[in-house]
Parts: sequence; structure tokens; C-alpha cells
Amino acid sequence: MGKSSPAYQVVRWVSLLWLLTWFPINCWVWGWRNMLHFCDIAVVVACLGLWLGNSLLVSGPTLNAIPIGILWTLDVVWRMASGHHLVGGTEYMWDAHYALWIRLLSVFHTVMPFLMLWAISKLGYDRRALSFQSWTTAVLLIFSRFLPRELNMNYAFEDPLFHRAWGPAPVHLAVIFVAIIMVLYWPTHYLLTQRFSPRAQSEMP
Repeated sequence: MGKSSPAYQVVRWVSLLWLLTWFPINCWVWGWRNMLHFCDIAVVVACLGLWLGNSLLVSGPTLNAIPIGILWTLDVVWRMASGHHLVGGTEYMWDAHYALWIRLLSVFHTVMPFLMLWAISKLGYDRRALSFQSWTTAVLLIFSRFLPRELNMNYAFEDPLFHRAWGPAPVHLAVIFVAIIMVLYWPTHYLLTQRFSPRAQSEMP
């Protein structure tokens, strides 16, 4: 089985060490609320999935890691080349108030898409990933609405493109949720189902 290979065992231990190092450092520097970003929760769940060899816990975060990782990397490269941000969200990478090594920890956004694709090639793609990730996103969105408005955690108060609220809280959250599913998760889910073998039914819990 793929997860019994020496390479997977190395990645398994590296993911655990990364989580035990990266998580407390980020909480210390950025605060615990910052760890509720979709991408940060994806890292936590994915590392646990890699450690446990659990296809669902790897497949779900992959729906976030691939599109967000691509957008994050494009924005950083665009900013380096042009001096302007393409989509935004990486402004903190140029904030000299924080040590460079702290900011460079965010390079995980670039690494994760490749790591997740490799892991899925070993574990198989769990078709329940879209449902799992959708529920995770819904819970995080609702929770984010109870955090300070100025944080705009996970765009629970204003969208990232037009910087506006789309009606009362339930309506705005629904708009953001549907946009994330339709624009980011569903296309990624479709491509993964076409490219990777499903997890064996005999391994289903």
C-alpha cells in the first residue's frame, strides 16, 4: 500500500514535526484567531491526515490547498515582479514588522498543492472530500462571524473582490459559502475525481 512506502513514512514524520513547530509559532506571532483561516485549518487537518494515513483528512484540505496555494503564489510572484498585488492577501509578506523567517513560513501555500497531490496518489482520492470540506467551511464561516469585524476572518463580513457585505449576516455568509464551493472547491474536486483513483471501498470506515 502507498502509505507503507519509505517515502510516505518520511513525509508522515515531517508533517507531524511541521505541525508541532509551525502551529505554536503562528499562534505566538499572529494570535490564535489567525489560525482559523481556511488555509491554516487545512494545514492542521492535512498534517493529521498524513500522520494517520487517512485519505478523507488529506483529500478534504486538498480542495482548499490547491486553488488557494496557486492564488497565493501568483500574488507573491506578481508583487515581486510588478510591485503590485494581483489578488491581494499576501500583503503581510512585505511587512517588515515581522521577522523574515516568520513570513517565510507561509511558503507552505506553495508547497502544499504538490504535497497533497503526491499524498492522494498514495492514498487515493476520497469522493466524500467535497462534502467534508464544505461542512468544515460552513462551520468556520459561522464562527468567523463572531470574531471582530476588523479581522474579516474568512471574508465573513466583506468579500475579497468588491470589499462589501452582501446583505444581512445569513445572506452574506451564504453568498461567500456558495462562491467558495462553486469557484474553488467543486472544480478542484471534479479534476481530482478524473485524475486519481478513488479510495478502495474496503478501506472505508
